[in-house]
Amino acid sequence: MGIKETLKALEQIGITEIYMMSETKDKKEDREEILRKLYEEWKDCKKCDLHKSRTQVVPGDGNPYSPLMFVGEAPGEEEDRQGKPFVGRAGQLLNRLIREVLGMERKEVYITNVCKCRPPNNRKPTPLEMRACFPYLKKEIEVIQPKVICCLGATAGEGILGKSLKITKVRGQVFLYPFNPKIKVFLTYHPAYVLRNPREEETLIKDFQKLKELISQQ
Repeated sequence: MGIKETLKALEQIGITEIYMMSETKDKKEDREEILRKLYEEWKDCKKCDLHKSRTQVVPGDGNPYSPLMFVGEAPGEEEDRQGKPFVGRAGQLLNRLIREVLGMERKEVYITNVCKCRPPNNRKPTPLEMRACFPYLKKEIEVIQPKVICCLGATAGEGILGKSLKITKVRGQVFLYPFNPKIKVFLTYHPAYVLRNPREEETLIKDFQKLKELISQQ
């Protein structure tokens, strides 16, 4: 008996609604493949003016099954050239902290940005640019399902939490991700800020120690 015949037979005995489970729910989700397809859709994005000056869209990078996601502001010159987030000097500092403080390797975490295109002269993305790109970031979070999102800098925090904030006042604090309160949001300085202000490196290290504790509690 085919589906149409089965539905007609069920209707005759008073059953008018049935619910069918998708076969894909029983299979292990291939997050890498999902992200690959999403990035293919995003690579020609022209939702804001940043597409006019970029070399390429810079998607996230790393382990899509990681419990930890880092979110920065936007690609810089080196990221725009290589097509990967945090591969310049700030990325080198981030890699070192991941390794020396968290006891992990870069490939074990997932790293992305609020905006996927480089703003001219590495300026801060405008609110309009951030809003245009947020659906991409939100989709990454939905696919990866991290337990903790670490926002690197005020812009990342604003992009994730949807409100203005001063990083010097909220760094080291934990918030809830607005679209999924099961996900913790931790805020700290952007590595680029610490490179410009070396005396703050100790503060960043202390924040990463707090981050390590937070991850272990999840």
